[in-house]
Amino acid sequence: MKLTTREITVFAMLGAIMYASKMIMEVIPNVHLLGVFTIAFTVVYRKKALYPIYTYVILNGIFSGFATWWVPYLYLWTILWGSVMLLPKEMPARLRPVVYMGVCAMHGFLFGVLYAPAQAILYGMSLKGMLAWIAAGLPWDFLHGVSNFFCGILIVPIISLLRFAERDR
Repeated sequence: MKLTTREITVFAMLGAIMYASKMIMEVIPNVHLLGVFTIAFTVVYRKKALYPIYTYVILNGIFSGFATWWVPYLYLWTILWGSVMLLPKEMPARLRPVVYMGVCAMHGFLFGVLYAPAQAILYGMSLKGMLAWIAAGLPWDFLHGVSNFFCGILIVPIISLLRFAERDR
């Protein structure tokens, strides 16, 4: 996956936009556009979407600290990216928004469950402790999933904007 200078610049900016959007929306817990951007970038850039996604992950570590909370970020966004990569490239236009919003919501609903194994390993939790940790986070995961669903309304417009920008070069 050799990158051009233009791609390096675009992907750096997209990763920075992800990080900036997270910082701006941090006042509302578990409401953000990270899933939206991850899905849109994956639909448009496919494998290369990992560049802006991991630019975001690294920026998050640099500015918020490479602590144990950050470790699951190394795989959480890859799971969403992989889920989108498995979707058919050619979906009926009427189906795309609902599918993308649904995938985005599922990632939010499952965020705590996906995050839990790393927490369990890093903090030496038993299976029972990990399940208790998941259960304690269910209200936050519910909020996360619902907000991801509604924020997902922006996925198709962002895809259209990115494709337009790519055509216009």
